[in-house]
Amino acid sequence: MRKVVMSLLCLAISVAAATGQTKRKNPPPPPPPLQAPQAPQAPGAPPLPQPVPLPVPVPLPLDKNAGIFKFKEETHDYGTVPEGPVAECDFEFKNVGKKPITIANAKGSCGCTVPQWPHEPILPGKSSMIHVTYNTTGRVGKINKTITLTSDAQQQTMTLFIAGEVTPKDANAANAPQAH
Repeated sequence: MRKVVMSLLCLAISVAAATGQTKRKNPPPPPPPLQAPQAPQAPGAPPLPQPVPLPVPVPLPLDKNAGIFKFKEETHDYGTVPEGPVAECDFEFKNVGKKPITIANAKGSCGCTVPQWPHEPILPGKSSMIHVTYNTTGRVGKINKTITLTSDAQQQTMTLFIAGEVTPKDANAANAPQAH
């Protein structure tokens, strides 16, 4: 009996290996979408509502007359800054488009990078700035952060960058001149 079982097992493995080597002409269909498990329903109860799929965000159509950001610089390099004080910079820009620009949001890539932006519309031909602060406390090393702007300009989403390096407090004290 043991020989028969072993023979059948070897035959099954051989068949599986042989059929697994054949190329398929068409890829298998994708698996059906996963659905949340339904709670059991009491007899005679009204049917449970089916989940509604979330809409896919559609980008707004491009307005050829919309405002256009023209920044003096899109990357600010702080260079080497000491740990402790807040590093600050301003990203100056001009609206070179035909319509006003309204900035809906400006967000830093982390809590240590905080942008402040104008909340009033920037008229065509006018200039303004995004003020950015970077908290250096406890952040020794390279600075490589982003600020993402969301607006009604032709560049609906725009990314600004800050860079530099924070030196430790101890290194700053060691390089300071000694008083005699």
